[in-house]
Amino acid sequence: MPSASTLQGQHAIVTGGSRGIGLAIARALLGAGAKVTIMAREQSRLDQTLANLSALYPGAIAAQTLDVGSADSVAGSFAQARAEHGKISILVNNAGIGGSAPLHKIASQDWLNIINVNLNGVFFCCREVLPEMLAERAGRIINIASTAGVTGYRFVSAYTAAKHGVVGLTRSLALEVAQHGITVNAVCPGFTETDILWDTLKISSAKTGKSEEQIRTDLLRNNPCGKFIKPEEVASAALWLASPEQGAMTGQTMVIAGGEVL
Repeated sequence: MPSASTLQGQHAIVTGGSRGIGLAIARALLGAGAKVTIMAREQSRLDQTLANLSALYPGAIAAQTLDVGSADSVAGSFAQARAEHGKISILVNNAGIGGSAPLHKIASQDWLNIINVNLNGVFFCCREVLPEMLAERAGRIINIASTAGVTGYRFVSAYTAAKHGVVGLTRSLALEVAQHGITVNAVCPGFTETDILWDTLKISSAKTGKSEEQIRTDLLRNNPCGKFIKPEEVASAALWLASPEQGAMTGQTMVIAGGEVL
């Protein structure tokens, strides 16, 4: 496990960093000595997270509002992050949105929104950091995809299409920059204990009439470990990929799903 000084002098950006998996990754990077800028759309939650982390890591944490689906927002927020903490050496693309419906009932705008945030957002953020990483001949890009990026699920075709796109982008970009000291990898968690999962249980229960416990059982039916993934388990993988020792680990898709996807 990386030590408290492993990432000393590194500046990491974590999108969707105010809660859930993104927050766990931000904490892990801070614990390894990195300076971290968390980014998210919701200002109030971002402010609260910043206050909590600043108490533990004074001077090492900053926050910027960000709409990853807007190239202009990405450019502006990343410029402000550089002004505060310097060049960006680690990028964790974690921001994302979901949505559930049979394909023939998905509104066109809902499809476009899901693709824009989950796939275009990764492209915008990668494009924004690549010039400085190429100039430095060093960098780590970690894309938080999903098991939906390596298999199919019913009723989430837009999300699945976007996450498959993230995995493809990861593999292609890794080849482009492999000789420039930059690694690009994807982490694909299964159902993870976050607010999004708890909301899914409530919404599914209301729609189907099943209890939340029944929905939980349904989701875990194909999971050999029989439990949801913890955000810290995803964060541990991201921290490992961010470490200087992993220069030969690139273009890979790490599935963290309790054996659900082999």
